[in-house]
Amino acid sequence: MPEGHSIHRLARQFQDVFAGRVLAVSSPQGRFTAGAAILDGHELLEATAHGKQLFLRFDHGVLLHVHLGLYGAWSFGGDESFTGASSIGAPRRIGERETFPQAGAGNPGSGYEGPPAPVGAVRVRLVSANGWADLRGATTCAAITEAEAAAVLARLGPDPLHNRPGDREEFIRRVLRRKTAVGLLLMDQAIVAGIGNIYRAEVLFRQGVDPWTPGSSLSPETAGRLWDDTVAAMSDGVRDGRIVTTPPALWTGGKAGAADGEAHFVYKRQGQPCLRCGETVGMAELAARKLYWCPGCQN
Repeated sequence: MPEGHSIHRLARQFQDVFAGRVLAVSSPQGRFTAGAAILDGHELLEATAHGKQLFLRFDHGVLLHVHLGLYGAWSFGGDESFTGASSIGAPRRIGERETFPQAGAGNPGSGYEGPPAPVGAVRVRLVSANGWADLRGATTCAAITEAEAAAVLARLGPDPLHNRPGDREEFIRRVLRRKTAVGLLLMDQAIVAGIGNIYRAEVLFRQGVDPWTPGSSLSPETAGRLWDDTVAAMSDGVRDGRIVTTPPALWTGGKAGAADGEAHFVYKRQGQPCLRCGETVGMAELAARKLYWCPGCQN
């Protein structure tokens, strides 16, 4: 499922192309008809993200709350103001890379004439005078109140991409009070919001932390380093639109960027030699998710 950096990029994208505009909201699929009617004809004031949760706040105090889950995706199209708008989500189809619309009906460069006919099961469609956005396959798509949004946020841990005063200390406190393996804690959205399987594996590797170490056995300094590195890694993801955790020195293309097999230290590199120590990278099931680590560097 898309990790937190992708949802923050989505929020920025919505802010850029829809904020301050009155939107026509519909549900071509029909599963969000009642919610669409509540939002239809209102101005989008603000788009925000916390972890993997996206909130679109409208002028009458109602928000569209979206969690993409494993199969959700947003696609965009419109006039020249939508040139930079990319499709984000559905990692089984798109991955952590984003896709940008090509010239064609309803896309930048084609002479925008309005949104195209919906393709597939479009849960919700947002349309302004300049373009459109379609949502498919999301785990959560709901019109909620400010109080309900606050309740969602109250269940989540701090978001490294906000990194507000006190967030680092709160993360350390939440980790150190648990005997659960840190490899599980980093995926627990109530501990820290936005980390997924890739950031989990890569940050633990970069900090040399055994994924099976109980949170309560970590020192405050080590937990703090995990937070700091997560902030840095996810901030890079927001900037680049892609998760790359290796340094340029390991990229065969140099400044051209990391090839797919060079972007990560351990994620999906099981059975291959560690890029640091040469030990074989391992993979194990941890709470029904694949965990990647280096037995040599993380012991």
